[in-house]
Amino acid sequence: MKNQTMTTHQLALTGLMTAAICILGPVTLAVPISPVPISFANLAVCFSVLILGTRLGTLSCILYLLIGMAGVPVFSGFSAGVGKLAGPTGGYLIGYVFLALIGGFFVNRFSGKGIRERLIQGLGLVLGTAVLYTFGTLWLAYIGEMSFLKALAAGVIPFIPGDMVKIFLVLLAGPAVRSRLLRAGLM
Repeated sequence: MKNQTMTTHQLALTGLMTAAICILGPVTLAVPISPVPISFANLAVCFSVLILGTRLGTLSCILYLLIGMAGVPVFSGFSAGVGKLAGPTGGYLIGYVFLALIGGFFVNRFSGKGIRERLIQGLGLVLGTAVLYTFGTLWLAYIGEMSFLKALAAGVIPFIPGDMVKIFLVLLAGPAVRSRLLRAGLM
């Protein structure tokens, strides 16, 4: 069985990526037609997973959620607390973990440097985002007492183009950062 302990470098990189999610998570843009703002947390989660892989990328995402639930204002709009998970965006917050797991699986499984591998990694991030959307939409429909389709129109449809751009940017920058960290012996 492979040793699953974290090296000091991995621990530091996980903390760094958690900090990146915490910094980008509160930064939002209001959408007039939706109770869900545009958030940059999913950009940071995707970037974290592309750099760290499934295990450490998911860990950085979970740490972000725990920091926010502990009361540090790292959620959208500089909010915090367990109550945020019970609000309209709670499903999206939980969905970040599934984005990290699914996207990370594809990143780990298809870790080559070719265009084919990047496309498959992008597909994994898109699938992870779709699961995030599903959790968020179901929760928004429940909390907002609206139909699934109405919640989908309010909490997903306006965000698809921006989220695809975020994934594209991650696929451009992430592999170069990961490659440099690997060459430096930090991963």
